[in-house]
Amino acid sequence: MTHWIVAPVILPALGAPFIVLAARYHVGIQRVLSVAGVLALIAIALGLALHTSDGTVILYRMGDWAAPFGIVLVADRLSTLMVLLTSVLSLFVLLFAIGSGWDSRGRHFHALFQFQLMGLMGAFLTGDLFNLFVFFEVLLIASYGLMIHAGGNTRLKAGTQYVLFNLIASTLFLFALGSIYAETGTLNMADLANRAALVDPQETVGIRVAAVLLLLVFAIKAAVVPLHFWLPSSYAEAPAPVAALFAIMTKVGAYAIIRVYTLVFPPNMEATAGLYDLWLLPAALISVAIGMIGVLAAKRLDRLVAYSIIGSMGIVMVSIALFTPSGIAAALYYIVHSTLAGAALFLICDLVLVGRGSLDLKPRPPAAGNAATAALFFVGATAMVGLPPLSGFLGKLLVLDASFNSDLVVWIWAVILGSGLVSIVGFARAGSILFWKAHATKAEDDGVLLSPPATLSYVAVGGLIALMAGQTVFAGQIHGFATSMADQLFAPQPYISTVVETPGKLSAPAKGDH
Repeated sequence: MTHWIVAPVILPALGAPFIVLAARYHVGIQRVLSVAGVLALIAIALGLALHTSDGTVILYRMGDWAAPFGIVLVADRLSTLMVLLTSVLSLFVLLFAIGSGWDSRGRHFHALFQFQLMGLMGAFLTGDLFNLFVFFEVLLIASYGLMIHAGGNTRLKAGTQYVLFNLIASTLFLFALGSIYAETGTLNMADLANRAALVDPQETVGIRVAAVLLLLVFAIKAAVVPLHFWLPSSYAEAPAPVAALFAIMTKVGAYAIIRVYTLVFPPNMEATAGLYDLWLLPAALISVAIGMIGVLAAKRLDRLVAYSIIGSMGIVMVSIALFTPSGIAAALYYIVHSTLAGAALFLICDLVLVGRGSLDLKPRPPAAGNAATAALFFVGATAMVGLPPLSGFLGKLLVLDASFNSDLVVWIWAVILGSGLVSIVGFARAGSILFWKAHATKAEDDGVLLSPPATLSYVAVGGLIALMAGQTVFAGQIHGFATSMADQLFAPQPYISTVVETPGKLSAPAKGDH
């Protein structure tokens, strides 16, 4: 099974150029190859998740070179969960793109989609900070191509803004890597954990600067206020399937914070003391508030959903910023929920656009396929705002429960509950305009009634809704697994000893030990 760790990276990396070279003029063949590749990814991800479910840490050494000098991929409970979540999400997004015809509106959609999956899988599986930077750049290139898919000046402008903000993050990332390497002489995360702990407490300025820079980089990726400005326009203007896939992109930033700041810069490390509760937690609370206020103020459905992503990421970051096992466990549960809910809502935006002809929150004639779209919107909105009985309600309860021992517990409860009420009003307002007040508008005011969305599009959205229902039904088991993940993260020695057998020294390559 250890050799299968590289498959989630290699499979889309080989699939993308093959699609370009062998099927660039045959959309049907591209669809078959792309769906087959995603199904294979799901099978591999499920196998890796089962293999690591007992706490096993799997190591793959590129070229059989030992860490820290060799490139390594590492799979544990957390990384395999994110790989599995990405694989499952990509299947429903791909089905929607095929059903709606988005994949045929421009060239190379499926190739770029596979490259995007390659970057995501690599970011979740890499054991090295420099290779995390490399996979971030792969994500940036592929995501820009997907954002401007099917063209348009507005989309090109939003894509340019997205690239500029992420290039700033990349520059800061390089500065952070340079500072870390200057202080420790390594970028392998397991080896770095050993060496950072040995730094003299009186000489931690360089380490602290690097930790702050990395936190800024990951906060940009996670769209934490005030580093969130790139997200609303970028996600709202992207094609619906692309925006739905991007629901996992902000989680890459959250994953990186969890990984780096439990392994390399743990909460008990003197050099990074106060970094989380003094900066990250207040910023996360502001993100929750700003995101949900944006939901209430939005004049278009796609921007409303984009702001709800910012708000949901704020809740994730509040839970992460607690940096306790219960907080991380709650964050992991909520990450799965918010990814599925955000993706479903972006796809529903396209259903509304196809049936209604506009995403403006203004009364218009009844939309084609109005009843089915309204039902899906109601469920998706209920999940996103955190109303019972769906997984969003349970996720918020877990976050609130984890915050009891925080000094800011009153603020956390007030902001999350208050913003939840605001988001309910915002989504209710949007739903009433789109699906209720539509019946009060004369059809002749708007011309010809548009055709209903494709059945496969409804199947894709329904699949995501079904996954959220499953997360609700099996909430106890999923939270138990998330708790075991958090416990593993706060006891990283097995991870470190698996990657670097002799701390601070180079181990000789072991034949057959990948």
